[in-house]
Amino acid sequence: MAAFVVRRLSSMALVLFTVSVLVFAVFNVIPNGDPAVRMAGQAPSDFEIQAIRQEWGFDEPVWVQYATMMRKLATGDVVSYFTQANVVDEIVRGAPHTFSLAIGAALIWFAVGVVLGLVSAVRAGRASDRLITVLAVIGVSVPGFWVGALANHYLGFRLGIFPNGGYVPLTENPLRWAYHLVLPWLTLALLLTGVYARVLRTHLLDTLSASHVQAARAKGITGRQVLLRHVLRNSLIPVVTLWGLDFGVVVGGGAILIEAVFDLEGVGQYAAQAIGDLDVPPVLAVTLFGAFFIVVVNALVDIAYAWLDPRVRPR
Repeated sequence: MAAFVVRRLSSMALVLFTVSVLVFAVFNVIPNGDPAVRMAGQAPSDFEIQAIRQEWGFDEPVWVQYATMMRKLATGDVVSYFTQANVVDEIVRGAPHTFSLAIGAALIWFAVGVVLGLVSAVRAGRASDRLITVLAVIGVSVPGFWVGALANHYLGFRLGIFPNGGYVPLTENPLRWAYHLVLPWLTLALLLTGVYARVLRTHLLDTLSASHVQAARAKGITGRQVLLRHVLRNSLIPVVTLWGLDFGVVVGGGAILIEAVFDLEGVGQYAAQAIGDLDVPPVLAVTLFGAFFIVVVNALVDIAYAWLDPRVRPR
């Protein structure tokens, strides 16, 4: 296991370096024109462009520009040229909002997805199974921002059942924190609950026909015990892996539209505002940090998967 962890962490470091190079290339090398002009935003003066060029080393060789970018991001020396605020400080300020949204929604879509997948597998081919399948397809097909906008308008603005957007810190009032996040949680969870139900259903049906399950039944173990102890536990391994990957994607930027619809002031909404303002430094920092987070979570998920199932460890 230790050797596998070392190899996986080594490959993670290589992927992180590759991601940083790709992000640098996308923002500074691939587009035509002077990167200082793009970074300066709308209607910059010649003095501002020259200051940015010197600050980021755009008049230096490419490898020097890359080293300068990584140093500034690592030390937090990145300033928005639209608001003059420190970008890293803004990301740190919005991170609790984004994590609150992602963690709550992830727990909901996992729990509900497991229950629906279990019911669908047990009642395979029946009306309830077909109904869950239809709901899963609808959940995947409907745009999340559209569902969120409708829920926010009718349940928040028109009826007043839930707050019309906004965020309350957990440390300030836990009940109001959860109350403000109910609609965002349900909206984001709706997008993935059906996927988890269908994935778990498939694995449950495959495991039910396995030889060790048939042997357990032959020993006189009840169907409920077989389902929960022998079938569900094995079938949950790929679902847990998928959950970790999706959670990383959501935190890394997958919830931008949901944050914007409900005005949660998280990292995603901060990036969306920067894109609208043509403010390059925040978009660059959020993109790189989000990509790094996804890569790290993927590595941790692989390690957890190998710990749960030794068969996947390389010999």
